[in-house]
Formats: sequence, C-alpha cells, structure tokens
Amino acid sequence: MTSHFSYQQAFSRNIGWVTHQEQNILRQKKVAIAGMGGVGGVHLLTLARLGIGAFHIADFDVFELANFNRQIGATMSSLGQPKTDVLAAMARDINPELHIDIFPAGVTEDNLSEFFKDVDLYVDGLDFFALSIRQATFLACSNLKIPAITVAPLGMGAALLNFLPGKMTFEEYFQFGELPEEEKAQRFLHGLTPSGLHKDSLVDSSTLSLEEKRGPSTIIGGQLCAGIAATEALKILLNRGKVLSAPHGVHFDAYSNKLAHTDGHGISSSLQDGGSPST
Repeated sequence: MTSHFSYQQAFSRNIGWVTHQEQNILRQKKVAIAGMGGVGGVHLLTLARLGIGAFHIADFDVFELANFNRQIGATMSSLGQPKTDVLAAMARDINPELHIDIFPAGVTEDNLSEFFKDVDLYVDGLDFFALSIRQATFLACSNLKIPAITVAPLGMGAALLNFLPGKMTFEEYFQFGELPEEEKAQRFLHGLTPSGLHKDSLVDSSTLSLEEKRGPSTIIGGQLCAGIAATEALKILLNRGKVLSAPHGVHFDAYSNKLAHTDGHGISSSLQDGGSPST
C-alpha cells in the first residue's frame, strides 16, 4: 500500500491555534539549527511538526550510548551514525517535502555565511560548552538581522533568551569578549538563570564542573526547551504575540514548579544582583 503525503492534511490539527494562512506562511519559512544533540534534534522534529518547510542543520558528531538519556535521535539503530543524517531522515519521515541542507562539519567560522543564507530564524542547539562558536553564530545573526533563540536545558527546567534585530545583542548581554572559556561558561550559565531555580534539584553537585566541561542532563529539560523554542518561533515567524527580547528572559523549573523572569540589563546587572558567575 502506497501512502500519499498531503501537507494540508498532515498539519490540519494545527489549525485553530494558527490560521490556514499562517500555516502556509510557516510552510515557506527556513530555520537554521546548529547542533543536533540534546536540544537541537528535538527542536528540529518539533518545528517540522509545526509545519516549517525548510531547515539548515549542522553537527559534526555521531550518536553514542552516552546520548541515550536525552537525545531524541539516539537509539541502538543509530549508534555511530552522523546526527545530522539521522535527524534529517526522521524529519523527512514527518514531512517528505522538507528542504533540508546539512552541514556535516558543524557550524564553523568558515561556513557561517552559507549556514545563515536566506534563513528566517536561528534556534541554538549547540552544546552548552561550545561557547566560542555560539558567540560567533549570535554575532552573525546580529549582523544579518536574523532573530535568534536560545533555550537552555537546566536540570528539569528551561531558560529562554531571545535576541532580536535592533535589540540587545548576545555579546551586549553576556559580554564574552576574549575571556577564557571557563569564564564564558560561568557568564553563560549565570546570564541564563540569575535566579538559579534549578539548583535545588541537583542531588549530586560533583557531576557538574564548568572547568572540566561536564554536567548532568535530562530528557525533561530538552523536551521543555523544544516546546518553549517552538512557541517563540511561531510568534516570531508569524509576527504575532508578545516576544520577550534580551535582557528580558524566562526560566521555568518544572521540578519546583517555579517561574522566574530575567529583567536585568545584561550579565553585569545579573552579577551585581546575584554575586559571582560561579554561584
């Protein structure tokens, strides 16, 4: 039996939350996602189910057993396979009409212009510790006037910051400059969540070390991130609804059922309010 794909039927249950006209707008949009791991892969599949029509995806890594706890593409059948290939196949299984350009070397300083060519929105899916290339991607978005979303999985919660054209930039907020990687990591963590809502649910602090570039993770955080990022993407791409822009952000922690708003003027304000970035 041959199955025939119909975009209108596949995404018909979106209608009501979006109009028919808005669904067609989403079909014409192109989203770039760097990183196909813990959050990037589920970002791709969530946005594919929203009906986005085209993607640029980048990752240089392959799936391994240590990915199983959180990465949507990590299965026994995908072990050793490139993350971009696996996730692209999964997305095309949802919508065979998708246009997906794959960047198998990951996003780099050399391919940023091609990665962001004709892109309507960037969603950050990079590993937490990929700080220098994250800095470069957000700088490129600022220069190209591409709205950019980062939603970080923090334990059993998610922290959102949007960087929109003409508003505060990633660099103005985090002030990475030429700082050492460890200090960038401290600034990134503290800037995402000055409230530190996630701290009470960390039962073994020895598993977290910014200096050694390691930390625990859960599928819970990744799934929350994808829902939040897709909602922001919908609002940005359809130009409807209130979109918070940095320095304003949100951190929701599902474990404590708490919600905190980030409303400082950047990392300097956050540090003054919350102490050193390592707290």
